[in-house]
Amino acid sequence: MALRPAPSVGLADGHTIPALGLGTYGMDGDEGAAQVAGAIESGYRLLDTALNYGNEGAVGEAIRRVDVPRDELVVTTKLPGRHHGYEEALASFEESRATLGVDVVDLYLIHWPLPRVDKYVDAFRAFVRLQEDGLVRSVGVSNFTEAHLQRLADETGVVPVVNQVELHPYFPQAELRAVHERMGIVTESWSPLAKQSELLTESVVTEIARAHGKTPTQVVLRWHVQLGAVPVPKSADPGRQRENLDVFDFELTEAEVVAISGLERGRLWDGDPETHEEF
Repeated sequence: MALRPAPSVGLADGHTIPALGLGTYGMDGDEGAAQVAGAIESGYRLLDTALNYGNEGAVGEAIRRVDVPRDELVVTTKLPGRHHGYEEALASFEESRATLGVDVVDLYLIHWPLPRVDKYVDAFRAFVRLQEDGLVRSVGVSNFTEAHLQRLADETGVVPVVNQVELHPYFPQAELRAVHERMGIVTESWSPLAKQSELLTESVVTEIARAHGKTPTQVVLRWHVQLGAVPVPKSADPGRQRENLDVFDFELTEAEVVAISGLERGRLWDGDPETHEEF
C-alpha cells in the first residue's frame, strides 16, 4: 500500500513542491527505471535527477510506467557546468527534456555556480526565458552562496525559488538558511543523511528515535522538515524508500531539533561552491 504523499511546500512563484523528494543518482537503465517507478508507486512525487547523473532516461521511463498523473509529479533536473552560458543552457535543456521525454520540466536547477567560469548569470537568464516560454515551471539553483544568489537577483531581476545544498546535522547551514528565508528561497538538502555515516549512530539521534518509536533515519529526515528544508534522500531499496517517506506522522520537540543541530562539524563533501568545479 502506498504511503500518503508528502505535504506541499509553497514556492515564491506560486508553484509547490513536496516536502520530501527522491534522489535518483545511481539509478540507471532498466533497473533504475524500476527503482524510481517503485518509489513513485510508494508515494514519492518529487524526483531529483541531473544531466550529469546520466539517468534522465531512466527517470523518464519510470514516469511513463506508473499510473500516476503527470501533473502530480515534480520532475527536477540540473544544468551541468559545461553548458553554462545563454545559448548553451537553452540547448542543454532541450537535451534533458528530450531524454526525460517530458513536455515541461517542473524544476530546473543550475547544478554548480562555477564562479571561475563566470557564466552562471547568463545560464540563469536562459532559465528565465524557458520559464517565460512555459517549458520550465520553476527555476532554481544548487550549491549557490549568498553572493551568487544576490548577483542573480541584481542582474536578472529574478530570485531562484530553490537552492539545493549540502545540508545535514553535521552541516546545518544556519546562516545560508536565514539568507534563503529573507530572499524567499526554499532550501533543498542533498546528502541529508550525511553519507549515512556515523550520524545515524550518534547517541542524540538514537535516543530521540527511541523516544518517538522511529528509526534514526526518520528522525534526521524529520529534523530537515522542521527546519523548513526539503530533504532529497537517495535510496534504491523499496523498504528504505518507504522508511524515508514515512516522517509526517510525528514531530520533534524544539529541544530535540536544537540537540540534533548541535552535532554540527562542517562539510562532509569537498564542495565549496567558491572553488568546486564540476563540468
